[in-house]
Amino acid sequence: MEIGFFLLPKEKVSYLTTSATMKDAVEKLEACHYSAIPIIDEEGKYIGTLSEGDILWKLRGTAGLDFENMHEIPVISIKKRIYNECVAITALMDDMLTLAADQNFVPVVDDDRVFLGIIRRKDIIEYYTRNITD
Repeated sequence: MEIGFFLLPKEKVSYLTTSATMKDAVEKLEACHYSAIPIIDEEGKYIGTLSEGDILWKLRGTAGLDFENMHEIPVISIKKRIYNECVAITALMDDMLTLAADQNFVPVVDDDRVFLGIIRRKDIIEYYTRNITD
């Protein structure tokens, strides 16, 4: 089986661009009910993942920062505490499964690191739960 079978394409995934602000991130995370969200640059390349925890630590660690002025903070300036590894669409299933064991989702990229979408750990577990028999 190819990893593309599990791909939730970019068109169906909430993500941020490097031009987004901290306020944009909070609003998007709230709207999509994600606890973390991919960030892509202006060329569409995956550059990292922003988590709710990253936002919380930024709020806690920045004097004078609150919900009223979050629009002044670019997401690209927020320290990411965890880097979600991405996987190439051509990678082996074992490579993707290894990453999915430690991440809620695995970002999928092409050979130029252009973001194609994500593979959710939830979808993998549901598939194997339905299809594994003793």
